[in-house]
Amino acid sequence: MMDEAEHGTDDGTIYGATIPFARLCGIEALEVVEGRTRLRLALGPQHGNNLGIAHGGILCTLLDIAMGTVARLTAGRPVVTLDMQTRFLSPGHGVLLAEGRVARAGQSILFCDAEICDEAGRVVATSTGVFKPVGVKEQAKA
Repeated sequence: MMDEAEHGTDDGTIYGATIPFARLCGIEALEVVEGRTRLRLALGPQHGNNLGIAHGGILCTLLDIAMGTVARLTAGRPVVTLDMQTRFLSPGHGVLLAEGRVARAGQSILFCDAEICDEAGRVVATSTGVFKPVGVKEQAKA
């Protein structure tokens, strides 16, 4: 597991990456466990739709960041989203917890999936995505 500075509780990053939109949305990094990234979002009125539940856009953002961060950590360099499929299963309320994992990592693309649950453990949304590594490979820390 990464230490707190690496996963983002102290320096404003999410697992070492600066993601301004995640900060704007209030998405927090929790931990990396067994190759899975875990994120948290405490929903507020700014995250809602006209029905008073989590807007689909914030759910897609949370899923994309969960998959993108685990893809970046696996690839050792930044990634971009090539494709994303999302299923909305139940209304989102309160605090949401997301988990992302790599299903398969190749040399040029990574296949990932993610799930959002509410505090009661109900699945709110799930997603699959394809990510492409870009840029220079990050150096391993000593």
